Amino acid sequence: MRDRIFITEADYEQLTQIVAGRRANGIDAPYLAELEQELERAEVLSNGQQIPSDIVTMNSTVRLRDLDSDEVREYALVFPRQNRDINAVSVLAPIGTAILGYRVGSVIELRVPKGVRRLEVLEVLFQPEAAALRSGEANAA
Repeated sequence: MRDRIFITEADYEQLTQIVAGRRANGIDAPYLAELEQELERAEVLSNGQQIPSDIVTMNSTVRLRDLDSDEVREYALVFPRQNRDINAVSVLAPIGTAILGYRVGSVIELRVPKGVRRLEVLEVLFQPEAAALRSGEANAA
């Protein structure tokens, strides 16, 4: 059984709209099916609930370790049409779908053409919800 994942209500709503729109256009069908499965099993946290800062949300930057090669890489999880820098990965890419909603310490198994990759979430370097909370606390002080 796969670990439980968490997603913000805002991310959930935006992602379900992307899935519906792309499905209607016949775009990215295999990737959409994977994302839909993740959304169906996610625990959606309402906008009033504080999401823990160690959860990978949309627009988060994370550090992952490939447990087979021991390679460590950083990724920024973005929406499909966002501007991307060299480390950005779309939520519709297999690795993007795989990391959404997991927390630090989680090990994710990702199917790739050559088998299965095992990735460990080492650190959430940036999470927009945590950054907004810190900004709000600083402005209140």
